[in-house]
Amino acid sequence: MEDYLKPELKSELREISTLALASIGDAVFDLMVRTYLCESGIWAADKLHSRTVEYVSAKAQAKAAQALLSVLTDEETQMYKRGRNSNTGHTPKSSTHKEYHTATAVETVFGYLYLSGNTKRLNELFEIMIRKD
Repeated sequence: MEDYLKPELKSELREISTLALASIGDAVFDLMVRTYLCESGIWAADKLHSRTVEYVSAKAQAKAAQALLSVLTDEETQMYKRGRNSNTGHTPKSSTHKEYHTATAVETVFGYLYLSGNTKRLNELFEIMIRKD
């Protein structure tokens, strides 16, 4: 049986579209934030949701991304740029074009790291983002 929570697609990663990586990264980041909040004692569903939104919005991700830029490896920087430069097709009203593309870049890195099975690095970057304040 396949373990979908521990994928290792290293050889196929270059074939996966940038927006697919960002989509996976979005889900991974959301799950990490919810786990972090639960571990912090936020268990009520309504509070969990509202606090999660504070971290996963494009605006919040773009702000937190600034802390990541100086610590990304060359490979992660390449994935970040792929995500930032991708054609998303739209920008939500709640964020600027730049914020949305920056958030997509972060999500692309998270998707890439998750699918490559590099959870140690994923957790390192998450810690940097979550503790930016």
